[in-house]
Amino acid sequence: MKKLYFVMALLIVASMILAACGAPATEAPVAEAPAAAATEAPAAAATEAPAATEAPAAANVKVCQVTDTGGIDDKSFNSTAWKGVEDAIAKYGNVEGKYLESQQQADYEVNLNAFASEDCDLIIPVGFLLADATTAAATANPDQKYAIIDVDYLAFDNLRGSGFAIDQATFLNGYLAAGMTKTGKVGTYVGIAFPATTKFMDGFALGVAYYNKVKGTDVKVLGWDVTTRQGLEVGNFESTDDGRKMGEQLMDEGADIIMPVAGPVGLGTLAVMEERGSGMLIGVDNDWSLSNPDKAGFILSSAMKNMDVFVTETIGMVIDGSFKGENWIGNLENGGVGLTYGSELGDTVPAELKAEIEALIPMLQSGEIVTLPEGVY
Repeated sequence: MKKLYFVMALLIVASMILAACGAPATEAPVAEAPAAAATEAPAAAATEAPAATEAPAAANVKVCQVTDTGGIDDKSFNSTAWKGVEDAIAKYGNVEGKYLESQQQADYEVNLNAFASEDCDLIIPVGFLLADATTAAATANPDQKYAIIDVDYLAFDNLRGSGFAIDQATFLNGYLAAGMTKTGKVGTYVGIAFPATTKFMDGFALGVAYYNKVKGTDVKVLGWDVTTRQGLEVGNFESTDDGRKMGEQLMDEGADIIMPVAGPVGLGTLAVMEERGSGMLIGVDNDWSLSNPDKAGFILSSAMKNMDVFVTETIGMVIDGSFKGENWIGNLENGGVGLTYGSELGDTVPAELKAEIEALIPMLQSGEIVTLPEGVY
């Protein structure tokens, strides 16, 4: 009997041992862990896919401006062109702007050559006076892109020129001046006379003449004669002292509205008006009532020469690869030129006179009204 119990005990122990040895077979979920990990891999790869296919950040476009001797802060010519660079930076984001200021005419070539060695994507020479230096630079560096302000007669594959029908804008301002003068005399003078600047004065004088024709008046223009091509010229675009002298001379002769075509030189004339507490000034290139807010009470209007539009557009062409050598002409139709009333004095212009000026615009655009003397340009 004892043997029987002993044998049964052995059988029970043996069965327990066999059951314990079979335990690992029940851990299948753990054994499948590698498979589970494998199923997670595609998900991880999918989240990384956008990064792998994302377009690389656009490289910066380096734009380099060379000023004339007026400097970048002239509140006129150079600063308006620089605004075009700043507008492009705001618009496109991937634009870097630099400038070199020319202290004298000998600096034009030096500054253009300096930028040509700096890997600039676009070099912008500002003004007619840089035409010769730009011609030499563009010829010597055929792979370098240039866009020159106020020169529209150079033809190079790597140079985009610009011209402005500023005579259209100053014609409107001349008509305005004739309608606003109290003395019957208005004046103008130029920094340096060449086609791009004398167009200002031609348009202004012809605008006055048109007003006289329509109204039967006899408003005089001091400082420029369209017929003889003679007028007041200071010989520079820097000296505010010369602007003071011109302002005093014209005002002493009876002019109560003056349009200086001389960049920052005109600030000297504006200072004389402020000191005397009389007179009104017509700014050029940009809105002088905004650039000189402390003297806005003496600024009747401005003949806008929107060089910034040309600059920003050209930078866009460099970015999208459509840049080409051509000449762009800014006019009333494409917004390249225009008349802007002063922020303070604009409200003093009679609504009837403003309406007359507005009605002139389509006549200027169609060529019905001529704004330049025949056979001169």
